[in-house]
Amino acid sequence: MLEQIVIEPDGPADSCLIWLHGLGADGHDFEPIVPELGLQDLALRYIFPHAPIRPVSINNGEEMRAWYDFEPHSETAGADDMQVSSDAINTIIESQLDAGLPSERILLAGFSQGGVIALYVGLRHPMRLGGLIGLSTYLHDPSTTEEERTDANLALPIFLGHGHGDPMIPIMRAATARENLIRMAYDVEWHDYPMGHQVCLEEIQAISDFIRRIL
Repeated sequence: MLEQIVIEPDGPADSCLIWLHGLGADGHDFEPIVPELGLQDLALRYIFPHAPIRPVSINNGEEMRAWYDFEPHSETAGADDMQVSSDAINTIIESQLDAGLPSERILLAGFSQGGVIALYVGLRHPMRLGGLIGLSTYLHDPSTTEEERTDANLALPIFLGHGHGDPMIPIMRAATARENLIRMAYDVEWHDYPMGHQVCLEEIQAISDFIRRIL
């Protein structure tokens, strides 16, 4: 199983949020968001996995933590890596099911590359999940997603947040993901903010509200 940081609630957990970091970061990247979400009254377990280290083409083959090899302007690059990462996240989901959590109490979140994987895993998962959170991200290969998605997660609640001035993933790419997901009948909640490739306090509050509604 992937190395991971786990933050437990005060008592026994009845729900879980698996949060995937972006390219070149690690699980510690979003660890500070836990108190900022203000969900201490929920029995929510947080899991922050570390992506494996792999060469990344966009950075001249330099090795870093990455969920898949990223090539700009490609809709389908990295598909094999994505499947490997998807299998690894599904193993974490399985561990939470084995620990007694209902699948509907498990949420996936991800930033940038991590958001791509969160959407990839969640839309294909054979059991009903609680919801998906995609931040500063996009939908990989919409046509294949439509073929491979499962009935279990039809109309799943999905939170998408993006910055107007994102230089890494232009907001139009995120808006295209939104339109594809709406067309596939998912319950998409869209938020955009005057920021770049990052997360802002207003967005964190909206994420907190989203999680609270589901749980």
